Amino acid sequence: MRTSTRWRSKNGDATSSALFHPSGIRPARGVAALLTTAGMLLTGISAAHAVGTDSVPAVSTAGTGTDTPTLVTGLKEKADATGSASDAARDHLASKKSRYHITDPERDLTVVATQRSGKNATVRLQQKYKGITVLGGQYVVRMTEGSDQRTVTGTSGQYFTGLELATTKAAVSEKTAVSRAIGAVASGLGNAPLRAPSDPTGKQPGAALKGTSHGLAVLPQGKGVLTRHITVRGVDPATGAPLAQEVYVDAHSGYPLLQYSGLQTFGASGTATAGAVDESGTPAAAATQQLVVKGTGTRYNGESAEVYLYQGSDGAYQTIDYARRVENNSNVMIATYDARGREASSASGTWPSGIKTFRSDTPELGAEFTDSGAVDAHWAAGQVYDFYKSKFGRDSLDDKGGYIYSLVGVVNGGRPFNNAFWDGSKMVYGQGGGDYRTFSADTDVVGHEMTHGVIQHSANLVYAGQSGAMNEALADYFGNAIDLAANHESMNDPDAALLGEDLCTTAGPRECALRDLDDGATTSKDFLGVSYRADSGGVHLNSTIFSGALWDIRQDLDPDLADRIVYRALTAYMTPLDGFTEGRAAVVAAAQELGVSKDQLKIVKRSFDAHGIVPGWEKAIGVDTDTLLDKVNISGTGVGAGGGRYAVSRSNEDGSEPYSVWSGRTDGKGGATLVSANNGNYNVYADTDGKTVAWAEYTAQSVKFHVRPLAGGIDKVVGASGTNVSSVRINGDYLVYTTMDPYTGGWHVGYIDIRTGTSGLVDGGRYEVSTAMPSVKDGKIAYAKLWAERDGYKLGVEVFDAATGTAKLLPAVDKNTAMGIGQTAITDDGVFWILDQDITDDGQASVERSALDGSDHITVLPESGKSPVHAYSLTASDDAVTVMSVPPATSYANDTLPKLYQTAPDGQGGAQRMSCNRGDQVLPSADTGKRVLWLDGTTGFTNLVTRERPSGTC
Repeated sequence: MRTSTRWRSKNGDATSSALFHPSGIRPARGVAALLTTAGMLLTGISAAHAVGTDSVPAVSTAGTGTDTPTLVTGLKEKADATGSASDAARDHLASKKSRYHITDPERDLTVVATQRSGKNATVRLQQKYKGITVLGGQYVVRMTEGSDQRTVTGTSGQYFTGLELATTKAAVSEKTAVSRAIGAVASGLGNAPLRAPSDPTGKQPGAALKGTSHGLAVLPQGKGVLTRHITVRGVDPATGAPLAQEVYVDAHSGYPLLQYSGLQTFGASGTATAGAVDESGTPAAAATQQLVVKGTGTRYNGESAEVYLYQGSDGAYQTIDYARRVENNSNVMIATYDARGREASSASGTWPSGIKTFRSDTPELGAEFTDSGAVDAHWAAGQVYDFYKSKFGRDSLDDKGGYIYSLVGVVNGGRPFNNAFWDGSKMVYGQGGGDYRTFSADTDVVGHEMTHGVIQHSANLVYAGQSGAMNEALADYFGNAIDLAANHESMNDPDAALLGEDLCTTAGPRECALRDLDDGATTSKDFLGVSYRADSGGVHLNSTIFSGALWDIRQDLDPDLADRIVYRALTAYMTPLDGFTEGRAAVVAAAQELGVSKDQLKIVKRSFDAHGIVPGWEKAIGVDTDTLLDKVNISGTGVGAGGGRYAVSRSNEDGSEPYSVWSGRTDGKGGATLVSANNGNYNVYADTDGKTVAWAEYTAQSVKFHVRPLAGGIDKVVGASGTNVSSVRINGDYLVYTTMDPYTGGWHVGYIDIRTGTSGLVDGGRYEVSTAMPSVKDGKIAYAKLWAERDGYKLGVEVFDAATGTAKLLPAVDKNTAMGIGQTAITDDGVFWILDQDITDDGQASVERSALDGSDHITVLPESGKSPVHAYSLTASDDAVTVMSVPPATSYANDTLPKLYQTAPDGQGGAQRMSCNRGDQVLPSADTGKRVLWLDGTTGFTNLVTRERPSGTC
């Protein structure tokens, strides 16, 4: 019996799960690994070798899975000086085809940006395949420029030479792709647990989501996969917090292959924007009266701060800074908007209607501007601009004088929003409350969020896995450096490495800080292989491994030199899919380019060594489980088990092959056998009862349900769904599934008698009813149910008899007190389910059991007590119940990741850890006895693993 999931988060928490959504286990290395296996695309420093130049030896790092080197340094090759730098860059690549293996740079590489700093010019180029953008395919050419000459000094990045795919026709329409993308995001939000809607109109999770298509994109898996890129925006129904997911839908079958967060946050949890308006409704960019006024205000820390204001035609002093425009011959404008009381979701990718900049009758900003966070936000934004301009000559976040917008004081469901994020065009700071100040109160938070903008306009590190952790690490590094410089603090201060330490109203710096760059984190003891269910694959969890190495470099070298090295690495060497090893190579190469001494270079390398960032580090992580299949390379389609057999989706070694279903013995003997067709469609949500395997096949038109006997027999299609499917179960003659209602955003449990063909929906498909998280045994189907009554929505567990078509609501659940219902499981002992009756706690939930008629009800594991389990999903055999526990991520550690606990069916003896593995343990499925299978992310790969019994106390 395979489980679904149960979604929990803390409202407004700095680690709000609204910002992280499930899309399954992926290799934790970054999207490069997410798309393939860890190490498939890049392995960092491989054996260096000399490449032929005009008598000038150069060091080249070979790419893996591509003929194009990932890093070339030490070049001194003349380039065309008559045209643009981008023309010269592409000419250089074309003239060295034996080195770069780029057949037609003019056709296959488009210019992203050309950045200049002194005599250095860096050209960043985006790979296209037959005119279609390749995700993460970016190549960089570095050169020096003189009055009449150019010299190429090096190159780096990802160019995928092995692509070979048809792009002329996408079988999946844009409309279908948007629907499938919304369904994938909604599946992670609303299918677990089932909760009464917070929206008074009763809309379900999917109803509030909107998708925007960005056209076709190629994922560089193997020979390439054609996808449609969709951005899904909306609100997390559990928390009310904003969400933005980047979803890539396979253009052949419509299966959502990849999704990750588009919001880059401070806690895990500029370019001009048309929505910015002044008081008259005119875009702020068009303001003509530019009266620059020096004002003053008091920061949260009590210090007086000088800020630049703008006096409009009405005489009010506005938090608009044009001063940097005059001083730096720039077009930049820094504007800070009053967003107090506006919902964070209305500021994600859009502008809350009618907001204005903060305004004062005098240039002396009073206490209101301090308490709101306006003074700190406006002052700190100027400090960040000055840091990048004075140190690196960078003119604003985009290096083109782009406007810098900050929205201050957003809330979450009317309550404090203890977080901040960069949404791709502006900074958004939560109002704070209780233990937290407004999130602009700490300069390193402002520096962090604005640096996300710098990263977006340079390396654009994809916000998932290792590349996302590097994105966070670099934002932390520069945010911290800016904080120290702006506040005249020393690196020797014992609290210098802390981030967010000034946000708390009562707690001291060390108790308050969200991260510590000097925490000593290493790959060997601290790296957490996590799924994309949370934290976008560990972007915050693993960030201090990389930022810690950078902090060490800054401590042991001159800070200004360290900053120049890291900035150069970011802007001239790194590309979107880089992982830790590639990041190390970029920093080392940048240090060499800047002419550091041998001893200084040793310090740089030693810092990475000390944090375990060395080639091949991913292979050194151990486990206490038996691996049935390694590197299955699938997203969150789960695993099914029963009767000594398992069924699971699987891709090939490089993750490029659409998923097929495999089955094998749960004791590991005999290997795995292909059960489904390997037909170019995605065969997912596999389950088995030990005799039959069932699964769903995504096609361009529909989702088909398949069954196949394990003893031998044909693959048979027994039904189909026109909308997204989030689960499949099989037992005896009955296949059970969950499908999304495209009109209401709700869910319905369906069933098919595979012997007679009889089918239906357990709830009749009624729009005011949702059913989800089903289990099935002997023709009885248990599920969570949400329905409307006159006094509001109610929750319960219901059992449907497929033979008679009758349903019985279990009286064991009080429909008036249930706050959330999680996964169900049917065994010989009756029905098990997860129940949440207290939404004010830290996410605990109980495990309940009753007979099929609701009698003999007991609490197996209580919601409160000495050692409550944060039950998120469950699976059960006749001998044991296994619970996936997901503690609230108020800190980043192994203990906050999903872990499995097992108990007896009556709860006697309490719960024991199933495994002591360090990474994610998700999507468990019970076999016979106490044996459990699950997908494990500890090694940085997605492995199918098992244990025969609990490991006990870890």
